[in-house]
Amino acid sequence: MKKKLTEKDLIETKVKTLGIPKTTFLKVQTDEIVLSNSKKSIREFILHPGAALVIPETKKGELLFIKQFRYPLKQIFLELPAGKIDKGEKPIDTAKRELREEVGYLAKSMKYITTIHPVIGYADEVIHIYLARGLKYVGDSPDDGEFLIPQKMTLKAAMAKVKRHKITDVKTQIALFWYEKILKGRW
Repeated sequence: MKKKLTEKDLIETKVKTLGIPKTTFLKVQTDEIVLSNSKKSIREFILHPGAALVIPETKKGELLFIKQFRYPLKQIFLELPAGKIDKGEKPIDTAKRELREEVGYLAKSMKYITTIHPVIGYADEVIHIYLARGLKYVGDSPDDGEFLIPQKMTLKAAMAKVKRHKITDVKTQIALFWYEKILKGRW
């Protein structure tokens, strides 16, 4: 008869880090670990600096999205504005910076919504999600080499795109589901 597992049996303990290759943005770490049954194994994962995503809501209740090409999948994606946290930067400051850079707006209010871990099987990435209201257009300023097409859309239209598999970016989907619940007063 198999032993019933407890949460203690799920814990893996690092023995040592075998290597972290030098890269410009993401790093892959390889750790030797000990499982709860005392056997050794290897875990490889991506170290990520974290990110912030913004749900920008206009006075008319539309949301601001961006279209951009994502090289790993060789296609254009429709996403909510987001970006990585710079060293020493607070997530709320990242959200404000990305809102300005990607769609050209400042927000009167930025409300924290939630934090997600989008790829727990192979990365330590964390994304902080904010709702931006009271928007004022001041002009965009994308990063050098960043090419974006801003797009306004209602929540209804965005959710229809999710349903038709036209918005497949996980961080955007999760943010839209949270936003929908907030609008309906369920959260």
